Amino acid sequence: MLNETDRKRIAEAVAAAEARSAGEIVTIVTPQSDPYRDVALAWSISIAFLALAALELAPNFYLGLIERVLGLWDHDWTPRQVLGIALTVAVLKFLGMLLILTWRPLRLLLTPAPIKSARVHARALTCFRIGAEGRTTGRTGVLIYLSLAEHRAEIIADEAIASKVSPEVWGDAMHALLAPLRAGQAGEGMVAAIGKVGAVLAEHLPRADDDENELPDRVIEV
Repeated sequence: MLNETDRKRIAEAVAAAEARSAGEIVTIVTPQSDPYRDVALAWSISIAFLALAALELAPNFYLGLIERVLGLWDHDWTPRQVLGIALTVAVLKFLGMLLILTWRPLRLLLTPAPIKSARVHARALTCFRIGAEGRTTGRTGVLIYLSLAEHRAEIIADEAIASKVSPEVWGDAMHALLAPLRAGQAGEGMVAAIGKVGAVLAEHLPRADDDENELPDRVIEV
């Protein structure tokens, strides 16, 4: 995920950003936001049904193939035998696909982009509610959340910031984060995003003399 140099640079970037603003930045990096087991299950069920559909569309072809494999000659198939074959094929296809999709890269590849985005957003919201929402005196927390496997990120701001900054303003920070990530430089992306977020916070929530550091500067890896 991140090396020790990355962690140090992120903490220093957070401290520098907070030195100019009343905002509090929380950074979270996770290897993956969701296991997508339901996606693997859905693909496996679909493959099983496709196998049944193929058997229904061309029964003579597949029954003839089974006869040749088993060394049967002009076998007279009973309905019970055909049903047994159909169930066996469906179960084998289902289990085979489920086994193949235990390989995480393939499971991620077969997960539709909207599902990935929704799961990353949901996990980021959960982390925000636990780690930043309402945990500062003036509700000035902002979360920068990065999910490495999905190559997706979220920036979520607490009430005092959200009331002054529209979500579109974080576009530059998101771009600064994701561009290095695609090159395998997650730490570099986080530092760049923190700088962008800090500039926005300094503009809308300048630091007061009595501001205290209420949330940790270190990156949280979950």
